[in-house]
Amino acid sequence: MRLIRANSLALRLILSAAVWIVVILVITGIVLSSLYRRGVDRAFDRRLGIYLSVLVADLAAPDETGEKFPSSLGEPLFELPLSGWYWQVTRLDTPTPEIRSSPSLPDATLPHLDELGVKPDLTGAREGDADGPNGQHLRILERTIDLADGAKYLVSVAGDAAELDDDKRIFDEALAITFSILAAVLLLTTMFQVRFGLAPLKRLSESLALIRSGRAERLGGQFPDEIAPLARETNALIDANREVVERARTHVGNLAHALKTPLSVIVNEATGRQDPLASKVIEQTDIMRDQVMRHLERARIAARQAVVGSITDVAPVVRSLGHTMEKIHHERAISVHVQVDDGMQFAGERQDLEEMVGNLVDNACKWAASRVSVSVSGDRPDYGEPRLRIVVDDDGRGLSPAEREQVAKRGERLDEDTPGSGLGLSIVTELAKLYRGSLTLGAAPSGGLRAELVLPAAV
Repeated sequence: MRLIRANSLALRLILSAAVWIVVILVITGIVLSSLYRRGVDRAFDRRLGIYLSVLVADLAAPDETGEKFPSSLGEPLFELPLSGWYWQVTRLDTPTPEIRSSPSLPDATLPHLDELGVKPDLTGAREGDADGPNGQHLRILERTIDLADGAKYLVSVAGDAAELDDDKRIFDEALAITFSILAAVLLLTTMFQVRFGLAPLKRLSESLALIRSGRAERLGGQFPDEIAPLARETNALIDANREVVERARTHVGNLAHALKTPLSVIVNEATGRQDPLASKVIEQTDIMRDQVMRHLERARIAARQAVVGSITDVAPVVRSLGHTMEKIHHERAISVHVQVDDGMQFAGERQDLEEMVGNLVDNACKWAASRVSVSVSGDRPDYGEPRLRIVVDDDGRGLSPAEREQVAKRGERLDEDTPGSGLGLSIVTELAKLYRGSLTLGAAPSGGLRAELVLPAAV
């Protein structure tokens, strides 16, 4: 069984059940121990009461020989010296008390409970604990009786209270062992029930992880009645999300076409005239076109990022972009070398990866002297998600730190003669940020520019 995380529903259920199990078993154990102790005490006192009744009966009705005191009361322990079981009869109506005792009490006497301050009950009997011979712990029952002949006796019977203590201790130990085993069994049963009961939630979590990683599109399988509505609503939310994204893409495309055509017409009309107004119209139209492209690109990026659960194989995309860029820049004989291992996957949409890597490779080809290299590697930090590291180097003149900062801004260009809108690197930066990645510009070993793109990798 896997370790249970600290902040988990399973741990809360198990801990709460464990607390209640311990509380209930402890209370039950205390009640059972108390009932057993009371039962043992009553049985012991009843036994002493029987012996006392026999002694009283013998005093009131002596046997045929006139002997008033029996020898054993039917209990051999009264015959064994210092056995812990004693009887004693003290005649109180004589100038000097006469004491008769059992053979088990040689050269010793039992203490009187009335002298120890024990109060009599409704029947006139006293019962209590006292120390006997050799420091024995005794349970004593005594009663004063008056016979018809005027004789007055104090009859006492004592039993070894160590027997009571041993019985109670043995019972408490057995109870503790039994309840400990029961607690362990109940706790294991509870853990099994929690695991079994929460298994559908675990399966639901795993299904959501598959959707997020792109290996599934919907929650599949059967779920219990309590979780089935959640699964249905989740699938409905995923479908609604996809529909919203598709509608957003459609609207963005329609808006792009609707705006590009009028702007192109305005530029064409202004280009044919040679006056300050035409120049100003062309200038402002270029600004409008850049702004339109900027906001349309932002809307398109946000819409694509809202899609849940897309993964893309990196190797085919990068290799295809390398071949494409070589064809586009064949007049300058730019070679693009790609180093990427099969099996690497990007946790995002293919067209986003194509746009980011394509912008970087295209930019490198524009400024390279003859060679562009693209390398892709995986990075799995000790803490956090796995990452893809895409490095694009060129052998051009490179950029100073100030120039790198300038080209990272939207619309900024270092060379107005080079084709482009100046939006490429800023688009890459925004896309990377939406994927919790980053774009870093630096110096390549060949002296040109190095663009390092870090993106989330699919597990």
